[in-house]
Parts: sequence; C-alpha cells; structure tokens
Amino acid sequence: MTASTPEELRRALTLLAPDALPTFDAERADALRQAREQVSAAPMRRFVGQWAVYVAVERHPEQAAALWDLKARAATTDSHEEARAIAAEIGRILDAACDGAGAGIENGRGAS
Repeated sequence: MTASTPEELRRALTLLAPDALPTFDAERADALRQAREQVSAAPMRRFVGQWAVYVAVERHPEQAAALWDLKARAATTDSHEEARAIAAEIGRILDAACDGAGAGIENGRGAS
C-alpha cells in the first residue's frame, strides 16, 4: 500500500524505520511552517513526496541497505569515476522507488 499522507507515512515509518521518526517530525513541522508562511501547499507536497520515496525504499530491505551503502561510499570516494557510478546506481534505486505504486510519483516530475 502506498502511503500518501503525512499520517500514513508516519505509520509506515513506525514499522519500517522508527529511527527516522524524529527527522520526519522535524521536517514535517518545518514544511507546515513554510506552507503557512508562503500560503502554499508546495512545501507539504514536497515533504510528502520525499518521504514517500524514503518509505518506498525502506519497504525493500535489500534495496534500502544498498542505498545506504552507496551513500556511505559516495561520502568517502576520491574518484570522480566511482562517484559518477555511485550516483547512477543511487538514481536507479530512487527511480525504482518512484515507479508505479512505489511512491506514487511520476519520474521526471519529482515531488515539487
């Protein structure tokens, strides 16, 4: 099931990645503040889109582990070639999370 509201995302995180809840709550509060200041739903749409992708990745433990490993490698590499390869693989994982029912986000549009 695709989570598409902050409440559904939070429930999913409670099961999949409880350590992410403090970050989720802080970012949600910030998105709400921005939405009020801007009188716009865009900050909340962005927030929901980003966290929907996070949840979609976390629903597949092997995929999530690969993503976190790639991020750690990216932070330590000095090779531009390796960095490009890592970025491409991260992109493939995130694209897969965005496809179809994964996060309910169309590729190319993002969560803006």
